[in-house]
Amino acid sequence: MIVRFFTALDHKIGWFLNATALISSLMLVGLMLFLVAARYIFGWSIVGLLELIMMFGMWLYMVGSLIASRKREHLVVDFIQTNIRDRQIRRIHQGFLSLVTLVITLFFVYLSYRMLKWGMRRPQHTPGLSLPLWIPQSAIMFASVGCAVYALRDFIQSVIGYHPEPVVVAETDQQETN
Repeated sequence: MIVRFFTALDHKIGWFLNATALISSLMLVGLMLFLVAARYIFGWSIVGLLELIMMFGMWLYMVGSLIASRKREHLVVDFIQTNIRDRQIRRIHQGFLSLVTLVITLFFVYLSYRMLKWGMRRPQHTPGLSLPLWIPQSAIMFASVGCAVYALRDFIQSVIGYHPEPVVVAETDQQETN
């Protein structure tokens, strides 16, 4: 029951993240094309367009990092993990990595919270459109909280020994299973 609830919630969150990334991508590319066309074809100088592009770019990058964290496709160095042959040691190693990742993401949550809090106390705005800078800062906060939640998920799964994807196995173990 609980597993089905979290699976359904994960699918809805995944849909929302993908939709946000798609909209941000389309806006980013559309506004960039419009900016280039306006400047070099029509000779127009549109104030604030780069600020909008920056806002959509920040949200795209942060949502992209969250999508990668959700799918466990973020950058990893698996040299040690591929050379560990014992399953128990590999599980302990994965738990340790998950714990380190969780601690680091919680530190990022703290830092992004402080940045957003500082930005709210001393509001700053972009020069062209006077957009508040807490908009891109909130993207950083959103991504750091989301990544921390996924790091917690990965830590819990490594502690209970649940691996939703195939574990990277050393070459000798792969040959033994064939």
